[in-house]
Amino acid sequence: MIRSLDPPKRLLLGPGPSMVHPRVLQALSTPLIGHLDPAFLAIMNDLQSRLRHLFSTANRMTIALSGTGSAGMEAAIVNVVEPGDAVIVGVNGVFGTRLATVVERCGGTAIRVEAPWGQIIPPDMIETTLRRTGPVKAVALVHAETSTGAWQPIEPIGRLCRDHDTLLIVDAVTSLGGVPVEVDQWSIDVCYSGTQKCLSCPPGLAPLTVSARAMDAISRRRTPCRSWYLDLSLIADYWAEGTRAYHHTAPISMLYALHEALCLIEEEGLPARFARHRLNGDALVAGLAALDLPPLPLDEHRLPMLTCVTVPAHIDEAAVRQQLLQTFGIEIGGGLGPLKGKVWRIGLMGESSTEANVLMLLNAVEELFIRSGWLSTPGHALQAATRIYNRGL
Repeated sequence: MIRSLDPPKRLLLGPGPSMVHPRVLQALSTPLIGHLDPAFLAIMNDLQSRLRHLFSTANRMTIALSGTGSAGMEAAIVNVVEPGDAVIVGVNGVFGTRLATVVERCGGTAIRVEAPWGQIIPPDMIETTLRRTGPVKAVALVHAETSTGAWQPIEPIGRLCRDHDTLLIVDAVTSLGGVPVEVDQWSIDVCYSGTQKCLSCPPGLAPLTVSARAMDAISRRRTPCRSWYLDLSLIADYWAEGTRAYHHTAPISMLYALHEALCLIEEEGLPARFARHRLNGDALVAGLAALDLPPLPLDEHRLPMLTCVTVPAHIDEAAVRQQLLQTFGIEIGGGLGPLKGKVWRIGLMGESSTEANVLMLLNAVEELFIRSGWLSTPGHALQAATRIYNRGL
């Protein structure tokens, strides 16, 4: 007998995907029209305008790339980097490491500027590397390192890149929609994100914005882009008003969903959205600290929407995560790479970022800790989080 899908209900508090608003899910079921239909092209125009607002940019080339955030990463690198190009890459976690790998697969030379996992890449290290190295095509950094919860300063590095006539590529997969991403003010040339994090849209699109400076560099490539599907010089002709040349069939339903997600973001307002993520992140950190689960990054470099906490060695972190999922239907993430088995990664992104979710998670963790004998008196985590919420009133 053929059965319809019936996945279990989960509260998604991991590093992604996040919970999705019912209006976004409803948009996914909107009847299709053709991807070259004038009505659909008008939706694309409006979507581009909303993305420019979200990225804080006037870049003409601001689109939603067909593919997840990793496609955005690959598009950013494969269009800018040619064989022999040198690229300075900040490596302080999984996604900085991945950036360096993609650079090398394009035939470029990845000059790694490394920092311990959980820390940021100091801007002065980038400056020193720029001064000591020969011509550098680009600097690539992760704004919000999802594997560690570190929040990388970008603006001072943007100024350095302008001074050295170097492009700046920024991964904003986890940060866009949760904290400010100021593309023009910070002199970012290529910035990409993903829909499934703070935008609270299903995975499948990579919002992307490219400066005129970067598009000029792309147009002057000596060799063709190594990816036909991600070739921005071709994709630009589909997204540009007045051109609309066929490149590939756009994921129409996903673009509907992203449009609705962006409408919800604008209805809330970016300042209020950023404040909500900050308040809930602070309350979560306070509650976990009361359970002797300290955050990995320093406070001034800690992401509000993705909390990475150190789990003591006597706690079976994988078992707790499994029990959270099976008993309470709550998903959180474990560590990656050298942090595997040592940390939890908890996402309060977009629709997942609510006071109710914070208190529900802390209550569940307390209950599991009491059952295992790691906690004798309940309520400490909830009280610590509540004090943060009372301050925010």
